[in-house]
Amino acid sequence: MPDPKRPPTQSEAEAAVRTLIEWAGDDPGREGLLDTPARVARAYRELFAGYDADPREYLERTFEEVGGYDELVVLRDIRVVSFCEHHMLPFIGKAHVGYLPDRRVVGISKLARVVNGFARRLQIQEKLTSEIAEAIHDILEPRGVGVVIVSEHSCMTMRGVNTPGSRLTTSHLTGVLRDDPRTRQEFLEFVRNG
Repeated sequence: MPDPKRPPTQSEAEAAVRTLIEWAGDDPGREGLLDTPARVARAYRELFAGYDADPREYLERTFEEVGGYDELVVLRDIRVVSFCEHHMLPFIGKAHVGYLPDRRVVGISKLARVVNGFARRLQIQEKLTSEIAEAIHDILEPRGVGVVIVSEHSCMTMRGVNTPGSRLTTSHLTGVLRDDPRTRQEFLEFVRNG
């Protein structure tokens, strides 16, 4: 058993994958599976890279010279790849992120990096949606933030209830995007219609 004070080593992760292969009923020593434990461990390192950094740090470099711009900033269709914490199966979809700036903006690639940074962890979609919105709200201090995520969950589409094509939509709104019906409507129209 690995020491709880240190993360498991690459070798320990590979041994766990070999155990799962055996448990599934196959031989981890057969030719086609010999390198699978190392491949899976490397893939997991990439898929769960969100634990290695604080996504909030992407928002720290802002721009105050906005030429008087004070309308919504919305970045749509950011690819989301995350993993359900209950089954460790992927959920894949799109995030739509918007905010109403107050004095400063952030480079748009940073919004995508924040989404990706939080997504590359084990979690539920509801938590992911809230984490993204709250990070933007806390760091940029805009007048409001909106995050909508729409994704398909493998834990429902490949197993369990087997409902391919079903999608989960979650949203988290803060400030005027939550409290002002016109601003909320404008954001949701951007999300729906681009």
